[in-house]
Order: sequence, then C-alpha cells, then structure tokens
Amino acid sequence: MLSTKSPPLTPPAERPSAGRVRGAPWAAGLIAAVLLLLATVVLSLAVGAKPLSIAQVWDGLLHTDSAAYTVVHDMRVPRTLLGLLAGTALGLAGAVMQALTRNPLADPGLLGINAGASAAVVSAISFLGVTSFTGFVWFAFAGAGAVAVLLYAVGGGRGATPARLALAGSALNAALFSYVNAVQLLDTASLDRMRFWTVGSLASAQGYTVVRVAPFVLVGLVTALLLARPLNAMAMGEEAARALGASPGRARVAAIVTVTLLCGAATAACGPIIFVGLMVPHFVRALTGPDLRRLIPYCALLSPALMLAADVLGRVVVRPSELQVGIVMVVAGGPVFLYFVRRPRKAAA
Repeated sequence: MLSTKSPPLTPPAERPSAGRVRGAPWAAGLIAAVLLLLATVVLSLAVGAKPLSIAQVWDGLLHTDSAAYTVVHDMRVPRTLLGLLAGTALGLAGAVMQALTRNPLADPGLLGINAGASAAVVSAISFLGVTSFTGFVWFAFAGAGAVAVLLYAVGGGRGATPARLALAGSALNAALFSYVNAVQLLDTASLDRMRFWTVGSLASAQGYTVVRVAPFVLVGLVTALLLARPLNAMAMGEEAARALGASPGRARVAAIVTVTLLCGAATAACGPIIFVGLMVPHFVRALTGPDLRRLIPYCALLSPALMLAADVLGRVVVRPSELQVGIVMVVAGGPVFLYFVRRPRKAAA
C-alpha cells in the first residue's frame, strides 16, 4: 500500500515549529522563491530552437521592429504565461488535495482528477468535434468534478483514509486513461491531435488560451487562500474545527470545487500533467510546515517555476526536437514519487 505508512498532515498546533520557515525569515524565503521564478521565466523566453540572449529577449519584448519580436511575442511569451498559469493551478490543487485528504502523496494526476478532465475532453474532441479551448474547458471541469466527487465517495467520504483514497484514485486513473487510449485508437481522424494533447504540452500555447484560462486560475488561487484557515482547523479533527468556527462540510465542498476549477483549467489548456501537485507541496512543507497560510503562497511561486524549468529542459535535451513538458515531468517525478513512498517504510523499519 503506497500510503498506509505515510504520516498524516499534522496540524500546526501540534508542531510548534511549523509556523515558520526553517533557517530563514518568511519574507526572505518568499523573495528567494520570486527570484527563482523570475529566473525560470527568463530562461523560458531565451531558450528554444533559436536561442536568444537576454539583450535580444529584452529588445524583442520592447520593440516591434526587433528581429526577435516574432519569436518572443508570438511563441515564447504565450508559452511562458501558460506555463505560469498551469503550474500555479496544479501546485495549488495538489496542496489543497493533500490537506483535504490528509494524504501527503495526494496529487491530482495520481488520483484521477486530471484523467477525468482528459476523458471528458477526448470525448468532446472525438464525438462532438470540439476543437477550441472555450469548448474544452467546460468538459474538463465536468470530468474533473465528476471524478473528484466519485473519488471522495468511493474513498469513504468523511471516513476516507489515505490508503483508500490512493487505491480508489489509482483504479479511476487506470480506467479513465484506458478509455482515453481506446477512443484514440478508434478515432483515427482525431488521433494526431489527441495524441499531442494527451501527453501534456505547452508548445501550442496561444495568446487567447492564456487570456481565457487566467480567470479560472485566479479564482482558484483566491479560493485556495481562503480555504487555508478552515483546512488548517480540519487537520485537528472535525470537532476542533467546529469549535474554531470552521464548517467541515462547506470546506470540503469548497475544496473539491477549487481542485476541479484548477485541474480543469490546466488540463483543458495543456493536457494532463502529473507530479507538479505532488512534488512542490511536499518539498515546501519541509520548509514551512503544514500551515496552509504559508504553504500556499510558496506553492503558487514554486510550482510554475518547476513547470517552466521542465519545459525548458524538454527544449534542450533532444535538440533540434523537443520533449513535451508532460513527459519531462513523468521522467523527473517518477523517482521522486518512489522516494516519497519508500522513505516512511525505511523510517518505520
């Protein structure tokens, strides 16, 4: 069982040191995260099939008559902005899911949320002929929401345990991706378009996609921040949460809606990408503790940094071709996931 030995997400009240970033003030840690994010943004704008210097990137951003203007504005700026939005969405969704399920190994991709969005979008492409983000996003929300509710119900509802959620998510994930593969094989006319989309990629980013996905991610960010306090209270138990003024039922519904909104928007825009929502919250929690009031802002900065770094790596490792960011995240995230799974067992041995 991959999570039966995993320690629960303990509430801040049980860990006096959880309210601060170890070894660095809160503000200094956030500044470092912002600088790291800015560095990955610059790399995303500069690295590609046609490498650009920082001066060329700056010139391409400011001057329409620059030789780099088309490359920077038409290709790399939308791609970078989409990476920022999708990375933020997936990282926040992972943080909220881990807090809601009290499972430090929870991830929207591993528990089937992204697979639900993918199955709905692939159905829309194959059976209804939908081809635009405007059409994708509503199907993605429906699929992600249905799987989130189903996962919570199958996993045991209020009595859900990390092990049951992991097993239910793995089963749903396998079933839904089997369905996606079957649809691809049966619909040869749409196979190429779906095959490129289902691996997870930022390469086809367009300005209108960024504009349309941004409001959903912004709303998800705001609701995730608002959920920090009630989810912190729920980590101490439902009775304690009620005594602190939180409503566990409303918090669960709001958390599921938030995860659906974030995962649906990200999946509709660039396809299913896994491990971002697992890796970043897990690493951040080692710095901030489980307090979501501190963890969520860090995730909002470091998750897009990881997404852009993976995208940049995919552009350079197989030049002149490139690997989609979804493939890079699988290669990078697989060993990390195995480490997270095995580490508690060693500690318990």
